[in-house]
Amino acid sequence: MAHTRQILLALILGVIAGGAINLLVPQWAAPLDQQLLTPLGQVFLRLLQFIVVPMVFCALVLSFTQVERGGHVGRYAGKLLGLYIVTSGVALAIGMAVAAWLTPGTGIGEVGQANVQAAEPMPLTQWLVSLVPRNPFEALADANLLQIIIAAALVGIAARQLPEQSQPFIKVLESGYDITLKILAIVLKLAPIGVFALIASVVATQGLELMIKLGLYVVGLLLAITAMALFYLALLALAGARPGAYLRHFGESLSFALGTASSNATLPIALENARAYGAPHQLTAFALPFGTALKRDGAAVLQGFNALFVAQLFGVDVTLTLVITIFATGLLVSFSTAGVPGAGLVAMSTVLSAAGLPLEGVAVVAGVDRFTDGFRTALNVMGNTANAMLLARTQRSPKGSSPETESEALERP
Repeated sequence: MAHTRQILLALILGVIAGGAINLLVPQWAAPLDQQLLTPLGQVFLRLLQFIVVPMVFCALVLSFTQVERGGHVGRYAGKLLGLYIVTSGVALAIGMAVAAWLTPGTGIGEVGQANVQAAEPMPLTQWLVSLVPRNPFEALADANLLQIIIAAALVGIAARQLPEQSQPFIKVLESGYDITLKILAIVLKLAPIGVFALIASVVATQGLELMIKLGLYVVGLLLAITAMALFYLALLALAGARPGAYLRHFGESLSFALGTASSNATLPIALENARAYGAPHQLTAFALPFGTALKRDGAAVLQGFNALFVAQLFGVDVTLTLVITIFATGLLVSFSTAGVPGAGLVAMSTVLSAAGLPLEGVAVVAGVDRFTDGFRTALNVMGNTANAMLLARTQRSPKGSSPETESEALERP
């Protein structure tokens, strides 16, 4: 059986097993989760996170040493940021439009509790300063992807200017990258077990009753996520990158994101899928970590949808000023949401606070957040990888390389 199908089967079996535990033996749910399911899931996530930093650092430095001119990286970043802003705006608009159409917030009482405080957004100047690492080893230890990108850029640019002296260092990085690929192959064999444990843990401990009570909310959010995914497939089709080939190659990444609800943990699989897809390595080695740090379409859909849901829930009039405030704040927050499970709730409190909406709305959706978190993460990964593939379609072949390496490779099934 194909590996992607094994993961999807593990997801389905995890939901069934978790539901059975919750319905038939609810007294076993907590001990089973604490002693078996959560430890298994956490071990799997830790193994994935174990290779994120070395793989990303090696891939980034190697990509910076291979680009023909340093200006290519600046153009990559500029084009990606432009794509991110446009597509995140579309995601926000879709989330708000679906919420306005379905009105899932009408007729629902308070169904959950959450102790979430509104987060103070970091000032822009402070955020820009924080991008520059004070210590490269600290950035690596903290897995701060934006700081790792800056550090890798400095190392790669310096190594490129010292071609002879840097050769031993480059050989070490090439060897390190190959080793991380081998470790990834070993870890992936455990993927069905890890994904099964993570999903079964959620369903067993939280049950399906709350999700049924908030059924229209869940359906509406999933509908908005699906609409944004279809938008990306349409963009890929228009760009000449066949959507079917994209789904075949990146289906593994999307399945992992669905099961783990962590964009960061999925990054190594996305890099490997991009290589198998035939995308230019020097581009994807920069674009995918960059997008993992910044690109959050799932968060954008969530913020737009949730803000209107809370307005409906508490009977707040949806004015043009409120819509503009939600859109602007949601767009900014979507770029700063952490790529870990549960980060959307804290980000949601920021948007609600800025829009003057009751923070009690966070409590209503807190109980079903983990159910939808995996779908939002899958959309995050799809947005990251799809934008990278769209960028790859716009790049001309470097001088001296055959067209197949840049554009025809993307057409391979």
